[in-house]
Amino acid sequence: MAKRLRSSELCADCSAQDPCWASINRGILICDECCSVHRSLGRHISQVRHLKHTPWPPTLLQMVETLYNNGANSIWEHSLLDPASVMSGRRKANPQDKVHPNKAEFIRAKYQMLAFVHRLPCREDDSVTAKDLSKQLHSSVRTGNLETCLRLLSLGAQANFFHPEKGNTPLHVAAKAGQTLQAELLAVYGADPGTQDSNGKTPVDYARQGGHHELAERLVEIQYELTDRLAFYLCGRKPEHKNGQHFVIPQMADSLDVSELAKAAKKKLQSLSNHLFEELAMDVYDEVDRRETDAVWLATQNHSTLVTETTVVPFLPVNPEYSSTRNQGRQKLARFNAHEFATLVIDILSDAKRRQQGNPVSGSKENVELILKSISNQHSSESQDNDQPDYDSVASDEDTDLETNAAKSNRQKSLDSDLSDGPVTAQEYMQVKNALVASEVKIQQLMKVNINLSDELRVMQKKIGRSAFVTSSSSLPSFPSTLSWSRDESTRRASKLEKQSSVSESDYDNPTAPLELEETGSGRKGRQRSIIWQGEGSIPEDTDAAPSSSLPSTEDVIRKTEQITKNIQELLRAAQENKHDSYIPCSERIHVAVTEMAALFPKKPKSELVRTSLRLLTSSAYRLQSECKKTLPVETCPTTDIQLVTQQVIQCAYDIAKAAKQLVTITTKENNN
Repeated sequence: MAKRLRSSELCADCSAQDPCWASINRGILICDECCSVHRSLGRHISQVRHLKHTPWPPTLLQMVETLYNNGANSIWEHSLLDPASVMSGRRKANPQDKVHPNKAEFIRAKYQMLAFVHRLPCREDDSVTAKDLSKQLHSSVRTGNLETCLRLLSLGAQANFFHPEKGNTPLHVAAKAGQTLQAELLAVYGADPGTQDSNGKTPVDYARQGGHHELAERLVEIQYELTDRLAFYLCGRKPEHKNGQHFVIPQMADSLDVSELAKAAKKKLQSLSNHLFEELAMDVYDEVDRRETDAVWLATQNHSTLVTETTVVPFLPVNPEYSSTRNQGRQKLARFNAHEFATLVIDILSDAKRRQQGNPVSGSKENVELILKSISNQHSSESQDNDQPDYDSVASDEDTDLETNAAKSNRQKSLDSDLSDGPVTAQEYMQVKNALVASEVKIQQLMKVNINLSDELRVMQKKIGRSAFVTSSSSLPSFPSTLSWSRDESTRRASKLEKQSSVSESDYDNPTAPLELEETGSGRKGRQRSIIWQGEGSIPEDTDAAPSSSLPSTEDVIRKTEQITKNIQELLRAAQENKHDSYIPCSERIHVAVTEMAALFPKKPKSELVRTSLRLLTSSAYRLQSECKKTLPVETCPTTDIQLVTQQVIQCAYDIAKAAKQLVTITTKENNN
């Protein structure tokens, strides 16, 4: 465990003394109260770790300490350093401020909205700006100036940028120069140590060639960070990468491969495409981090002084970059008891090793939701002790292979420790190379979409004329223009995992509000269909009807989408102006518009993309109504946190807008064909 930083440090967010936590990707130290807010934002915003009670790779802690001591916090508070900000009333939080709403609003504005970060002058082609920033990052990592690189990353530079002239990535440059702390920072922002340059060499190769052997070993650890973290969570042991061992896979004989349901769930997990499997593995990694951080939190807090509500993170926070289905699947991971979750972790470790060794993976569209539900249900009839994980220590590598049948019958809780994979074949290399190229294309597309979303939100905030951190709008995501949605991006998002067609257990309530529909043809259809769509995730279709491939005209879909967008903009304005009493009527108008739009489509659409988009559209409308009802008078709902409600309201509205755009894109494409 690394040495504790100096005790004279101050919290980067409220200036409280002796901060005990660090935000790794922000390069700062924070106190307990501010950490509670950071955790509620999610790891995609802030990756927190305790300074004393969490194991640290020494160079990672050194990277955070260097950034903090060299003024990394000024990156996130750039505009607050301007004397004019004091005159305008903008200020950072104080130690005496309440966590909610004072500290929470400031921290959300600072890191979620990046409200105080220095902005570059806008150009017509945002992709050029991102490319220029990435080239600057590529040049800067050969030096020891960490704060410059963090500033470039905060502005949009890409850690995995492949320089077209140099033929390599920033991590190649840092490894060749022996810049260990730069490599740590790049890895935190997603740089891949396994990426090959134009000569077929990885950053690990360059570190070894330059004699930077400790850096090379650290890069190998970073490459296997996900599976190492999962293994350590279960058995407190990591593989010996120096000896060529890259996986430790514990097994629980009393849970694995004993029930038919468990076997079916494992088989479905194995049949997932590599892309979907990686998403599931990353989600489980985030859940492991949440559970381990929870354990540290409970062990270190002064429960007599801290308010319980500010410390609890009951499930993974929503990531706006993920689909609604994936976010709900992530939240359901918190419902797994220790036994069930350990089973899922072991299955993922086993399949990760199988996939890396190049074993064929059958193409499948299995639903991750179904897999998670299968695992969570496999022990529903058992009474489990949820206080501690049900696992054993890892046996030695020799014991695993030499274990006799008699020993197995006497002690079925033996564990396997699998050695590293064999040499990579030319075919496997080409498959990996092609996958990397395809991934880079998708990343570039997502960059452009994200830049557009951020710009639209900034324009909207300027029109309203309010500071982001003094209102609940500090947590509002932006809404893309209805008809400018990228077709490729829409298709990619629409092809995300489907939820189960039956009504499944949900993290949201779905009350059916009375609808005042006009007695028009579409209105009557909407009223009839609203009866069918009870419960989130259910598909809007008549089970007795035959599948239909016919779709409404593009003009009709666009017209209804414009109505939905208009109503969403009205809701957004209400949120910007803190008109919480307008939430319910706005949500009802959105629900009516959604119902009328969905009524345009067949009762049982043949297209999987149409069904997925309709499911997201209608379920989000029901969730929106449910969240808006939480803004009823205080005497009705005395415990309502209006800031959190606003977050959920805007997230639901975002999902509705996204689904409507998907339907526009799909119908346009199909009708043009």
